[in-house]
Amino acid sequence: MKLGIVGLPNVGKSTLFNAITNAGAQAANYPFCTIEPNIGVVAIPDSRLDVLADMYKPEKYTPAVIEFVDIAGLVRGASRGEGLGNKFLSHIREVDAVVHVVRCFENDDISHVEGDTNPMRDLEIVNMELIYADIELVERRLERAKKLLKGDRSLEKEIALLERLLASLNEGISARGLEFAPEEAEMLEDIPLLSLKPVIYAANIDEDDIGALSGHGAYLQLQEHATSEGAAVIPICASIEAEIAELPPEEKKEYLTAVGLEQSGLDKLVKAGYELLGLISFLTAGPKEVRAWTIQKGTTAPRAAGKIHTDFERGFIRAEIVAYDDLVACGSMNAAKEKGLVRSEGKEYVMKDGDVTLFRFNV
Repeated sequence: MKLGIVGLPNVGKSTLFNAITNAGAQAANYPFCTIEPNIGVVAIPDSRLDVLADMYKPEKYTPAVIEFVDIAGLVRGASRGEGLGNKFLSHIREVDAVVHVVRCFENDDISHVEGDTNPMRDLEIVNMELIYADIELVERRLERAKKLLKGDRSLEKEIALLERLLASLNEGISARGLEFAPEEAEMLEDIPLLSLKPVIYAANIDEDDIGALSGHGAYLQLQEHATSEGAAVIPICASIEAEIAELPPEEKKEYLTAVGLEQSGLDKLVKAGYELLGLISFLTAGPKEVRAWTIQKGTTAPRAAGKIHTDFERGFIRAEIVAYDDLVACGSMNAAKEKGLVRSEGKEYVMKDGDVTLFRFNV
């Protein structure tokens, strides 16, 4: 999973990135502090792996990972090249989903590129720049398709799709706000639309307000907007995340409790990202290694086996599977087998989150 962190300058993007990745990206109080995107790969916290590690005492412990890309601040006119915008927009095309950081705090010591704090205006600026970039892209595709139409009538469906898409974009509607038939969705896979990217709005809230969201007007307004377009929204305090990042692991839980939070920003982003992108994890466990593997919901057992090695998919025979909760309740794989909880599944089996799996194959 690759998440791109975007937003206007000075909204807390790099502070948040540094906190959740410990990558040490430069963060300062001036626009375009980030020029080239900073990249950090983070292990996804998964308590199930810790339990399996205690059970198997493996040689290796390998969690799933998430890649964060800290993309420089966008400004008005980015789609026309303002503020090095075109270069930054190209980085967004490469991510699976966008984490759009929206400033929801007041601080006179941190300048705002627009002069004052207005979350909904800021959100609209960034979203419209992505839409403007998509309009330019779709117009070029449409012009080319119409030129080729004379010799290839099969392009009629693509032209109809592009015309519908362009009309909506010109009305200020993001591509993700439209519904597409399966055939149309397949055509769109070849068009790197920025406004089609799934979005997680990260409301960067002041430390004093993070525990009282029910009365936080800006956050509630952002939440309403996110719901209207099928996006996710999470409250986050970048300064608290920066403090958490400095603590040893055993003290982080205690600190979160002290400031009235149940989860860290990383935990929230991982959960929101998995849900938004339709991802789950299956697990493999043994004395050699315990490991989490990320797959799409709906993935069959052979395709999941292919995540480990292509030979596993090519020579797939069956998958021996036990639900994580059943394995833990039994205490060992042998005990789970004795109770008949270890299943033998074939090629049509659809993997479930938390399946502890051993693949049988022959090549």
